[in-house]
Amino acid sequence: MAKRKGKYTVVFDDPPGVRESAAVGSKKESEGPLAQAFDVINEDSYFGEKTWEKAESRMQETAINKALEKAQLSSADIDCIFAGDLLNQCVGSTYGIRALGMPFIGLFGACSTMAESLAVSSVFLEAGAVTRAVACTSSHFCSAERQFRLPLEYGGQRTPTAQWTATAAGAAVLEKGEVGPFVRAVTIGTIEDLGITDANNMGAAMAPAAAMTLKHFFEDTGTNPSNYDLIITGDLGKVGTDLLRELTLKDGYDLEHHHTDCGLMLYDLEKQDVHAGASGCGCSASVMCGHILPLIRRGTLNEILFVATGALMSPTVVQQGESIASIAHLVYLSSKKTGGRV
Repeated sequence: MAKRKGKYTVVFDDPPGVRESAAVGSKKESEGPLAQAFDVINEDSYFGEKTWEKAESRMQETAINKALEKAQLSSADIDCIFAGDLLNQCVGSTYGIRALGMPFIGLFGACSTMAESLAVSSVFLEAGAVTRAVACTSSHFCSAERQFRLPLEYGGQRTPTAQWTATAAGAAVLEKGEVGPFVRAVTIGTIEDLGITDANNMGAAMAPAAAMTLKHFFEDTGTNPSNYDLIITGDLGKVGTDLLRELTLKDGYDLEHHHTDCGLMLYDLEKQDVHAGASGCGCSASVMCGHILPLIRRGTLNEILFVATGALMSPTVVQQGESIASIAHLVYLSSKKTGGRV
């Protein structure tokens, strides 16, 4: 049974495991430091489709099918898929999944969706509502820019605080059993808002949510950053990472030697001209599914806190002058099913 620990954290008695995972990327991802972590690279940003939105759906479908192939399963073996993306009505997910015939629960947590889907699917597994599930998300640079900022044809200048939305997807197959990495606990985030209104400074908008979720987890569990091999946030980039460490230090938690960010790992910030780093649902999804989860499976890493962050806004409310609210969900992953810190 899942048990509440403190106010915000849920701990699993029989933790679900991630049987397999897969990551899909495009040209820019293939030129970055984690190129070898991707299972599938397609340098065509359209992925053989006619629109960027259809390309994103194709990415999700490809990531799911690749994860199932690696797990030696078919879509018929999956009881439910938990997925979402950045597009209106999560069409990247709905159209990507429609041909697979899987029961589907759509999620929206913006760029926190990979952690959100892992958390929700784990709760369903622990409750016995499903025996096997898929968690998946994606993003596409071109579709996100068109929806949230400006048409690419406009050629607008990018500010130094701006981040590059990853054209990538990640999918993970979860099930009850003895195969890890294991989802030991999850902390559901609260909506935080420090009044940031600049859609080109997402790192600053999301950092307070990551800081608050980490504070809640540490307070609920009685642990601290030194208890974990790695604390990895989703896509704060350089600006958000600096701000997160400053905020957590004020709360009494020093992340300096225990933390990194997917947005700082996916691209080479100096050589690839991505300004403050990577962003998008596909950023944390591909880094986790293609790089971090295999490291845990091999025992290179053992105790991990994955904290994916999301900006809960729409172009309409931003244009109306509303600030950018944010959220961060935490997933505690371990190479061991029992023992550990929680």
